[in-house]
Amino acid sequence: MKFKSQQQGSQMPEPNLVPMMDVILTVLTFFIIVSMSLTSFQAVDVPLPSSDRGISKEKPVDPIIVAMNRQGQVLMNNAPASEAQLAQIIVAYLQKNPKGTVVLKADKQVTYDKVVQVLGTLRDIGGDRVSLAIE
Repeated sequence: MKFKSQQQGSQMPEPNLVPMMDVILTVLTFFIIVSMSLTSFQAVDVPLPSSDRGISKEKPVDPIIVAMNRQGQVLMNNAPASEAQLAQIIVAYLQKNPKGTVVLKADKQVTYDKVVQVLGTLRDIGGDRVSLAIE
């Protein structure tokens, strides 16, 4: 005499994945909606200066501009400059103009790595008065 359980035991059961996928997508949708509703834009209430208090009486100092061409060469006054020449020019400028700034204008074809290296060099020379020009 054969039992039903012995006949079915020899076959591998096949799980139905469609209901399981429906449940997973429902839970995922729930968490996405909840996470979107819990995050909100938080603004900081900062009093902004008015036009009469925010105007500086001093004449702004013209920044010194360091350029980088497509080949990655550093240019000062449209002439290639080495790192030593660049350091001498910037140190002399910053000593002459204590509130002066150094601006790096790099061609958009120059790799990011080269721009960061030159910015690091300029930062080492000029401290916190170095910035990157953008269009």
